[in-house]
Amino acid sequence: MDEAAKNKALRMIPYGLFVVCAQHGDSVAAGAMNWISQTSFKPPLVVLAVKADSRPREVIKEAGAFAVSVLEKGHKEIAQAFFKPAELRGGRLNGYPIEPAPVTGQPILKDAIAWWECRVVRIVEEGDHHLFLGEVVEAGVRREGQPLELRETGFFYGG
Repeated sequence: MDEAAKNKALRMIPYGLFVVCAQHGDSVAAGAMNWISQTSFKPPLVVLAVKADSRPREVIKEAGAFAVSVLEKGHKEIAQAFFKPAELRGGRLNGYPIEPAPVTGQPILKDAIAWWECRVVRIVEEGDHHLFLGEVVEAGVRREGQPLELRETGFFYGG
């Protein structure tokens, strides 16, 4: 296989860039993630791919839940703050204010234009990213806006 062609072709898949958070007891993890997609209307299901050797994967698995915060177009700096390990201090995660999602209690960013929270219904542990199938149990929209897209940031992930 031509690796350069494969990388270029797979990087043409359009993605958003979101902040995914999970908390189990005192353990908190978060990360900027882009491999997320809706997979069902009834029940509402999404799939999330998380790096197999990452802290977010461990905490999502322990918690059995996760929350996705939708970043707004132009909020590249918020996404960048979640390329490093999560640090919770005084109601802020990596410097950004959070609040608990209403059903699962998972952290959501107050700066997000929208969010949803999921209960994990299945995990597929194959490859270098594990898949979490989550049932959306609650969602909210804080304000109108365009979601941040990976392409806009100049970052690349995939291939």
